[in-house]
Amino acid sequence: MKTFHRIWLAIALSACTMAALAQEPTGAKLLVRQGVTLHDSGKYAEAIIKYNEALKADSTYENAYYEMAYTLFTSGRENEAIPFLEKLLKLNPNTPGAYDMLGSIYDDNKRPEKALEYYARGIKADPTYQRLYFNSAITYYTMGMYEKSEKFAIEAMKLDPKHASSQRVYAMATYKLQKRACSLFAWCSFILLEPNTKRSALAYDYIHSILTYGIKKTDEKHVNITVSPDNPGNAMMPLSIIAATEDKKGLSAVDSLQLQLTNLFKVSRTISGDKEPQSILSYFPDYFEKLGNSDNMPAFARLVSLTAYKDENVKWFKDNDDKLKALDSWVASTKREF
Repeated sequence: MKTFHRIWLAIALSACTMAALAQEPTGAKLLVRQGVTLHDSGKYAEAIIKYNEALKADSTYENAYYEMAYTLFTSGRENEAIPFLEKLLKLNPNTPGAYDMLGSIYDDNKRPEKALEYYARGIKADPTYQRLYFNSAITYYTMGMYEKSEKFAIEAMKLDPKHASSQRVYAMATYKLQKRACSLFAWCSFILLEPNTKRSALAYDYIHSILTYGIKKTDEKHVNITVSPDNPGNAMMPLSIIAATEDKKGLSAVDSLQLQLTNLFKVSRTISGDKEPQSILSYFPDYFEKLGNSDNMPAFARLVSLTAYKDENVKWFKDNDDKLKALDSWVASTKREF
Protein backbone atom coordinates (compact mmCIF):
# COMPACT_ATOMS: atom_id res chain seq x y z
CA MET A 1 0.00 0.00 0.00
CA LYS A 2 2.85 2.38 0.77
CA THR A 3 4.33 2.16 -2.73
CA PHE A 4 0.88 2.56 -4.25
CA HIS A 5 0.22 5.78 -2.32
CA ARG A 6 3.64 7.15 -3.17
CA ILE A 7 3.08 6.68 -6.91
CA TRP A 8 -0.25 8.47 -6.97
CA LEU A 9 0.75 11.22 -4.60
CA ALA A 10 3.89 11.84 -6.64
CA ILE A 11 1.82 12.38 -9.77
CA ALA A 12 -0.84 14.53 -8.15
CA LEU A 13 1.27 16.57 -5.77
CA SER A 14 3.90 17.41 -8.37
CA ALA A 15 1.09 18.89 -10.45
CA CYS A 16 0.00 20.99 -7.46
CA THR A 17 3.58 22.17 -7.02
CA MET A 18 3.89 23.29 -10.64
CA ALA A 19 0.70 25.30 -10.33
CA ALA A 20 1.84 26.92 -7.10
CA LEU A 21 5.20 27.86 -8.55
CA ALA A 22 3.78 29.46 -11.67
CA GLN A 23 3.70 32.81 -9.83
CA GLU A 24 7.27 33.25 -8.71
CA PRO A 25 8.40 36.14 -6.46
CA THR A 26 11.38 36.13 -4.09
CA GLY A 27 12.09 35.27 -0.44
CA ALA A 28 10.34 32.21 0.98
CA LYS A 29 8.73 31.39 -2.35
CA LEU A 30 12.08 31.41 -4.12
CA LEU A 31 13.58 29.15 -1.44
CA VAL A 32 10.70 26.70 -1.87
CA ARG A 33 11.22 26.70 -5.61
CA GLN A 34 14.88 25.86 -5.08
CA GLY A 35 13.81 23.09 -2.69
CA VAL A 36 11.46 21.61 -5.25
CA THR A 37 14.24 21.57 -7.85
CA LEU A 38 16.46 19.71 -5.39
CA HIS A 39 13.63 17.31 -4.57
CA ASP A 40 13.10 16.54 -8.25
CA SER A 41 16.79 15.70 -8.50
CA GLY A 42 16.50 13.28 -5.60
CA LYS A 43 18.44 15.55 -3.25
CA TYR A 44 15.94 15.34 -0.41
CA ALA A 45 18.20 16.43 2.44
CA GLU A 46 19.22 19.57 0.57
CA ALA A 47 15.58 20.27 -0.31
CA ILE A 48 14.60 20.07 3.36
CA ILE A 49 17.26 22.64 4.23
CA LYS A 50 15.73 25.03 1.70
CA TYR A 51 12.22 24.50 3.11
CA ASN A 52 13.49 25.19 6.63
CA GLU A 53 15.06 28.42 5.39
CA ALA A 54 11.77 29.35 3.73
CA LEU A 55 9.85 28.77 6.96
CA LYS A 56 12.32 30.93 8.87
CA ALA A 57 11.75 33.65 6.30
CA ASP A 58 7.96 33.30 6.43
CA SER A 59 6.37 30.99 8.98
CA THR A 60 2.93 31.49 7.40
CA TYR A 61 3.89 30.39 3.90
CA GLU A 62 1.60 27.43 3.27
CA ASN A 63 3.46 25.91 0.34
CA ALA A 64 6.64 25.56 2.41
CA TYR A 65 4.81 23.26 4.85
CA TYR A 66 3.27 21.35 1.98
CA GLU A 67 6.53 20.78 0.11
CA MET A 68 8.38 19.93 3.31
CA ALA A 69 5.80 17.27 4.09
CA TYR A 70 5.87 15.92 0.56
CA THR A 71 9.67 15.58 0.53
CA LEU A 72 9.65 13.91 3.94
CA PHE A 73 6.90 11.55 2.74
CA THR A 74 8.71 10.73 -0.48
CA SER A 75 12.03 10.10 1.24
CA GLY A 76 10.57 7.58 3.68
CA ARG A 77 10.27 9.93 6.65
CA GLU A 78 6.51 10.13 6.47
CA ASN A 79 5.87 10.32 10.21
CA GLU A 80 8.00 13.46 10.33
CA ALA A 81 5.67 14.99 7.73
CA ILE A 82 2.64 14.87 10.03
CA PRO A 83 3.32 18.03 12.11
CA PHE A 84 3.98 20.07 8.97
CA LEU A 85 0.67 18.95 7.45
CA GLU A 86 -1.16 19.66 10.69
CA LYS A 87 0.35 23.14 10.78
CA LEU A 88 -0.68 23.68 7.17
CA LEU A 89 -4.27 22.73 8.00
CA LYS A 90 -4.31 25.22 10.87
CA LEU A 91 -3.22 27.91 8.43
CA ASN A 92 -5.68 26.76 5.76
CA PRO A 93 -8.26 24.08 6.66
CA ASN A 94 -9.37 23.93 3.01
CA THR A 95 -6.26 22.17 1.68
CA PRO A 96 -7.48 18.80 0.37
CA GLY A 97 -4.00 17.61 -0.61
CA ALA A 98 -2.91 17.82 3.03
CA TYR A 99 -5.81 15.63 4.16
CA ASP A 100 -4.98 13.22 1.34
CA MET A 101 -1.33 12.93 2.36
CA LEU A 102 -2.18 12.55 6.04
CA GLY A 103 -4.68 9.84 5.22
CA SER A 104 -2.08 8.03 3.14
CA ILE A 105 0.45 8.22 5.95
CA TYR A 106 -1.94 6.78 8.51
CA ASP A 107 -3.06 4.10 6.08
CA ASP A 108 0.58 3.13 5.48
CA ASN A 109 1.02 3.00 9.27
CA LYS A 110 -1.85 0.51 9.49
CA ARG A 111 -4.22 2.97 11.10
CA PRO A 112 -7.04 2.84 8.55
CA GLU A 113 -9.67 4.40 10.80
CA LYS A 114 -7.47 7.46 11.25
CA ALA A 115 -6.82 7.54 7.49
CA LEU A 116 -10.56 7.49 6.80
CA GLU A 117 -11.07 10.30 9.29
CA TYR A 118 -8.71 12.53 7.31
CA TYR A 119 -10.19 11.50 3.97
CA ALA A 120 -13.66 12.41 5.29
CA ARG A 121 -12.43 15.78 6.52
CA GLY A 122 -10.83 16.38 3.15
CA ILE A 123 -14.03 15.55 1.30
CA LYS A 124 -15.90 17.99 3.53
CA ALA A 125 -13.32 20.67 2.73
CA ASP A 126 -13.39 19.95 -1.02
CA PRO A 127 -16.06 17.53 -2.31
CA THR A 128 -14.52 17.66 -5.80
CA TYR A 129 -11.10 16.26 -4.81
CA GLN A 130 -11.23 12.90 -6.57
CA ARG A 131 -8.31 11.17 -4.88
CA LEU A 132 -9.90 11.43 -1.44
CA TYR A 133 -12.76 9.21 -2.63
CA PHE A 134 -10.37 6.88 -4.42
CA ASN A 135 -8.12 6.44 -1.39
CA SER A 136 -11.19 5.92 0.80
CA ALA A 137 -12.27 3.12 -1.55
CA ILE A 138 -8.81 1.52 -1.28
CA THR A 139 -8.77 1.75 2.51
CA TYR A 140 -12.27 0.32 2.89
CA TYR A 141 -11.30 -2.52 0.54
CA THR A 142 -8.25 -3.46 2.62
CA MET A 143 -10.49 -3.43 5.70
CA GLY A 144 -12.86 -5.90 4.03
CA MET A 145 -15.69 -3.33 3.93
CA TYR A 146 -16.53 -3.97 0.30
CA GLU A 147 -19.86 -2.16 0.10
CA LYS A 148 -18.24 1.03 1.38
CA SER A 149 -15.35 0.51 -1.01
CA GLU A 150 -17.79 0.14 -3.92
CA LYS A 151 -19.62 3.31 -2.90
CA PHE A 152 -16.50 5.47 -2.76
CA ALA A 153 -15.10 3.95 -5.94
CA ILE A 154 -18.27 5.03 -7.76
CA GLU A 155 -17.84 8.58 -6.49
CA ALA A 156 -14.19 8.55 -7.57
CA MET A 157 -15.18 7.35 -11.06
CA LYS A 158 -17.82 10.06 -11.33
CA LEU A 159 -15.19 12.72 -10.70
CA ASP A 160 -12.67 11.10 -13.06
CA PRO A 161 -14.33 8.55 -15.39
CA LYS A 162 -11.02 7.69 -17.06
CA HIS A 163 -9.09 7.01 -13.85
CA ALA A 164 -8.05 3.39 -14.38
CA SER A 165 -7.26 2.70 -10.72
CA SER A 166 -10.73 3.80 -9.57
CA GLN A 167 -12.26 1.35 -12.03
CA ARG A 168 -9.88 -1.30 -10.74
CA VAL A 169 -10.85 -0.91 -7.08
CA TYR A 170 -14.54 -0.89 -8.09
CA ALA A 171 -13.94 -4.14 -10.00
CA MET A 172 -12.24 -5.72 -6.98
CA ALA A 173 -14.95 -4.61 -4.54
CA THR A 174 -17.83 -5.84 -6.70
CA TYR A 175 -16.01 -9.14 -7.26
CA LYS A 176 -15.87 -9.63 -3.48
CA LEU A 177 -19.57 -8.73 -3.30
CA GLN A 178 -20.30 -11.43 -5.93
CA LYS A 179 -21.59 -8.80 -8.36
CA ARG A 180 -19.80 -10.64 -11.09
CA ALA A 181 -21.34 -8.81 -14.04
CA CYS A 182 -20.42 -5.40 -12.61
CA SER A 183 -16.93 -6.66 -11.87
CA LEU A 184 -16.58 -8.07 -15.39
CA PHE A 185 -17.55 -4.78 -17.03
CA ALA A 186 -15.22 -2.81 -14.78
CA TRP A 187 -12.27 -5.11 -15.52
CA CYS A 188 -12.95 -4.84 -19.25
CA SER A 189 -13.16 -1.06 -18.94
CA PHE A 190 -9.91 -1.00 -16.96
CA ILE A 191 -8.12 -2.94 -19.71
CA LEU A 192 -9.33 -0.42 -22.30
CA LEU A 193 -7.43 2.19 -20.30
CA GLU A 194 -4.46 0.02 -19.35
CA PRO A 195 -4.11 -2.93 -21.74
CA ASN A 196 -0.52 -4.08 -21.32
CA THR A 197 0.76 -3.98 -17.73
CA LYS A 198 1.11 -6.34 -14.80
CA ARG A 199 -2.18 -4.98 -13.52
CA SER A 200 -3.92 -5.76 -16.83
CA ALA A 201 -2.59 -9.31 -16.64
CA LEU A 202 -4.26 -9.63 -13.23
CA ALA A 203 -7.41 -8.07 -14.70
CA TYR A 204 -7.52 -10.82 -17.32
CA ASP A 205 -7.20 -13.43 -14.55
CA TYR A 206 -10.25 -11.93 -12.86
CA ILE A 207 -12.17 -11.94 -16.15
CA HIS A 208 -11.28 -15.58 -16.73
CA SER A 209 -12.37 -16.43 -13.17
CA ILE A 210 -15.72 -14.69 -13.70
CA LEU A 211 -16.35 -16.41 -17.04
CA THR A 212 -15.62 -19.87 -15.63
CA TYR A 213 -17.34 -19.39 -12.26
CA GLY A 214 -19.95 -22.04 -11.50
CA ILE A 215 -19.41 -23.93 -14.75
CA LYS A 216 -18.11 -27.50 -14.62
CA LYS A 217 -18.04 -29.74 -17.65
CA THR A 218 -18.78 -33.34 -16.63
CA ASP A 219 -18.40 -34.87 -20.09
CA GLU A 220 -18.69 -33.93 -23.77
CA LYS A 221 -22.44 -33.30 -23.54
CA HIS A 222 -23.12 -32.30 -19.96
CA VAL A 223 -22.27 -29.24 -17.88
CA ASN A 224 -23.10 -28.53 -14.25
CA ILE A 225 -23.94 -24.94 -13.29
CA THR A 226 -23.71 -23.54 -9.76
CA VAL A 227 -25.12 -20.07 -9.09
CA SER A 228 -25.64 -17.79 -6.12
CA PRO A 229 -29.37 -17.46 -5.33
CA ASP A 230 -28.99 -13.90 -4.06
CA ASN A 231 -28.25 -12.43 -7.50
CA PRO A 232 -30.47 -13.46 -10.45
CA GLY A 233 -28.01 -11.90 -12.91
CA ASN A 234 -25.36 -14.36 -11.77
CA ALA A 235 -27.65 -17.20 -12.86
CA MET A 236 -27.98 -15.91 -16.41
CA MET A 237 -24.26 -15.38 -16.88
CA PRO A 238 -23.18 -19.05 -17.12
CA LEU A 239 -26.14 -19.82 -19.37
CA SER A 240 -25.08 -17.07 -21.77
CA ILE A 241 -21.46 -18.19 -21.60
CA ILE A 242 -22.30 -21.81 -22.38
CA ALA A 243 -24.67 -20.85 -25.21
CA ALA A 244 -21.96 -18.72 -26.80
CA THR A 245 -19.76 -21.70 -27.74
CA GLU A 246 -22.30 -24.54 -27.77
CA ASP A 247 -21.87 -26.88 -30.78
CA LYS A 248 -18.85 -24.88 -32.01
CA LYS A 249 -15.75 -26.94 -32.63
CA GLY A 250 -12.10 -26.01 -33.00
CA LEU A 251 -12.30 -22.66 -31.27
CA SER A 252 -9.15 -21.06 -29.93
CA ALA A 253 -9.14 -19.61 -26.42
CA VAL A 254 -9.43 -16.08 -27.82
CA ASP A 255 -12.23 -17.08 -30.20
CA SER A 256 -14.17 -18.53 -27.25
CA LEU A 257 -13.52 -15.38 -25.21
CA GLN A 258 -14.85 -13.22 -28.04
CA LEU A 259 -18.07 -15.22 -28.33
CA GLN A 260 -18.61 -15.35 -24.57
CA LEU A 261 -18.07 -11.63 -24.04
CA THR A 262 -20.25 -10.78 -27.03
CA ASN A 263 -23.13 -12.82 -25.63
CA LEU A 264 -22.75 -11.27 -22.17
CA PHE A 265 -22.46 -7.72 -23.48
CA LYS A 266 -25.66 -8.07 -25.48
CA VAL A 267 -27.58 -8.86 -22.26
CA SER A 268 -25.53 -6.56 -20.05
CA ARG A 269 -28.48 -4.81 -18.41
CA THR A 270 -30.12 -8.12 -17.54
CA ILE A 271 -27.06 -9.69 -15.93
CA SER A 272 -26.23 -6.50 -14.02
CA GLY A 273 -29.55 -6.55 -12.20
CA ASP A 274 -31.89 -3.66 -11.54
CA LYS A 275 -30.59 -2.82 -8.07
CA GLU A 276 -27.43 -1.10 -9.27
CA PRO A 277 -27.27 2.73 -9.28
CA GLN A 278 -28.52 4.21 -12.54
CA SER A 279 -25.16 5.94 -12.97
CA ILE A 280 -23.35 2.59 -13.05
CA LEU A 281 -25.88 1.07 -15.45
CA SER A 282 -25.31 3.98 -17.80
CA TYR A 283 -21.54 3.90 -17.49
CA PHE A 284 -20.82 0.17 -17.78
CA PRO A 285 -23.68 -2.07 -19.07
CA ASP A 286 -25.09 0.38 -21.62
CA TYR A 287 -21.62 1.04 -23.00
CA PHE A 288 -20.70 -2.62 -23.33
CA GLU A 289 -24.06 -3.47 -24.86
CA LYS A 290 -23.17 -1.05 -27.66
CA LEU A 291 -19.75 -2.65 -27.98
CA GLY A 292 -21.25 -6.15 -28.09
CA ASN A 293 -23.50 -5.11 -30.96
CA SER A 294 -20.65 -3.52 -32.90
CA ASP A 295 -18.10 -5.09 -35.26
CA ASN A 296 -15.28 -4.46 -32.80
CA MET A 297 -15.50 -7.54 -30.61
CA PRO A 298 -12.69 -9.50 -32.35
CA ALA A 299 -10.23 -6.67 -31.69
CA PHE A 300 -11.59 -6.13 -28.17
CA ALA A 301 -11.18 -9.81 -27.26
CA ARG A 302 -7.58 -9.63 -28.46
CA LEU A 303 -6.99 -6.54 -26.36
CA VAL A 304 -8.53 -8.10 -23.25
CA SER A 305 -6.41 -11.24 -23.61
CA LEU A 306 -3.25 -9.46 -24.78
CA THR A 307 -1.20 -10.36 -21.71
CA ALA A 308 -2.40 -13.98 -21.68
CA TYR A 309 -1.70 -14.79 -25.34
CA LYS A 310 0.76 -12.05 -26.19
CA ASP A 311 2.57 -13.53 -29.21
CA GLU A 312 -0.65 -14.68 -30.87
CA ASN A 313 -2.43 -11.38 -30.23
CA VAL A 314 0.47 -9.16 -31.28
CA LYS A 315 0.64 -11.05 -34.57
CA TRP A 316 -3.14 -10.64 -34.99
CA PHE A 317 -2.88 -6.90 -34.39
CA LYS A 318 -0.11 -6.61 -36.99
CA ASP A 319 -2.22 -8.51 -39.52
CA ASN A 320 -5.41 -6.61 -38.64
CA ASP A 321 -4.26 -3.07 -38.02
CA ASP A 322 -7.47 -1.72 -39.57
CA LYS A 323 -9.57 -3.54 -36.97
CA LEU A 324 -7.49 -2.18 -34.11
CA LYS A 325 -7.85 1.33 -35.51
CA ALA A 326 -11.61 0.78 -35.85
CA LEU A 327 -11.80 -0.20 -32.16
CA ASP A 328 -9.77 2.88 -31.20
CA SER A 329 -12.11 5.04 -33.26
CA TRP A 330 -15.19 3.44 -31.68
CA VAL A 331 -13.84 4.02 -28.15
CA ALA A 332 -13.00 7.63 -28.98
CA SER A 333 -16.39 8.40 -30.53
CA THR A 334 -18.69 6.45 -28.21
CA LYS A 335 -19.52 8.68 -25.26
CA ARG A 336 -20.44 7.41 -21.84
CA GLU A 337 -21.14 9.46 -18.78
CA PHE A 338 -22.33 9.03 -15.22
